[in-house]
Amino acid sequence: MSEYLGKDIFKLGFGLMRLPKNADGSTDIEQVKKMVDLFLAAGGTYFDTAYVYDMGRSEEAFRKAVVERYPRESFTLCTKINAWEQCHDEESCKQQFYTSLERTGAGYFDFYLLHGLMPNNYRKFDEYHIWDFVKEKKAAGLIKNYGFSFHGSAELLEQILYEHPDVDFIQLQLNYADWEDERIQSGACYEVARKHNKPITVMEPIKGGALANPIPSVQAIFKASRPDLSPASWAIRFVAGMDGIITVLSGMSNIAQMEDNLSYMKNFQPLSSEEHAVLKQAKAAIAAVDSIKCTGCRYCVEGCPMNIQIPNIFSARNTQLMYNDLNGAKRSYGFMTRNHGKASDCLQCGQCEAACPQHLPIITLLQECAAALE
Repeated sequence: MSEYLGKDIFKLGFGLMRLPKNADGSTDIEQVKKMVDLFLAAGGTYFDTAYVYDMGRSEEAFRKAVVERYPRESFTLCTKINAWEQCHDEESCKQQFYTSLERTGAGYFDFYLLHGLMPNNYRKFDEYHIWDFVKEKKAAGLIKNYGFSFHGSAELLEQILYEHPDVDFIQLQLNYADWEDERIQSGACYEVARKHNKPITVMEPIKGGALANPIPSVQAIFKASRPDLSPASWAIRFVAGMDGIITVLSGMSNIAQMEDNLSYMKNFQPLSSEEHAVLKQAKAAIAAVDSIKCTGCRYCVEGCPMNIQIPNIFSARNTQLMYNDLNGAKRSYGFMTRNHGKASDCLQCGQCEAACPQHLPIITLLQECAAALE
């Protein structure tokens, strides 16, 4: 474990994935600078970006707002290398590292991640020899800590950690809404990370913004307990108080979001036992919503003539139904269908309904998904 991971780092990390925009679509650098100033003044140090974020504009914004304005020792930077997007072979994949160094101007990376490992892509990092590549860069002093961000099952996480036991840290999707989710397995993945004694940076603590504006019944529960706190604060404090957490990333898009996050993270206090009880009520309220009761078994997918990833589409629809987040649902739907069939592509052949153990009316549900999300 390096000196960085031995420090008590400020528990809020500045995620640079959704930076504010000007009317012409360019990054609002002046607003980003103000957000950076507030963050650093409050004691924040950890910035998170990636080679693929906003087509590289995120890394460039970091250089302009941070590197060119603050001494290098005053902040830590994490970026990522992606083996399944914006590259086509080993050379183009490895070039991302050098491009990120140039874009950020940081000189070295305090934290560096193999980006977004999941069942359908994690072997690409082996094929392109990226594990050895980042270890070479660490030995050269260009990376201080390396690891990987992960979207998959606890079983796959266990396998990867056994194959690569020397990673310094990992980044996991952890939030209260997904803790028992059979598809995302937040809680189970957290337990695997603790078993292997790997420090964790947290992504998606607010579930892509969904938990910042939950359904009215959940908001009422929070307001009755702590009217002074935002819904987002419950989500971030839930994970920030756990053992083994380096920092919790929040993808902040404006000054107001930064100010809200700092209001309860500057002098961070974990959830009390009473607040945990309130959160349990909120989770029960979410579970009571009339959502699509898909368990993600995927029996319906095999044999679909249109290659429709039905459980993924239902998951996107549930983001709208359970978390009052239509924009997030549409983003998720767009991502999940970009290389697969859309809900509207359904031929109504019925093979999926015959295979469904839950006896869901899949054809009708897909029609509803198409109407809501396309």
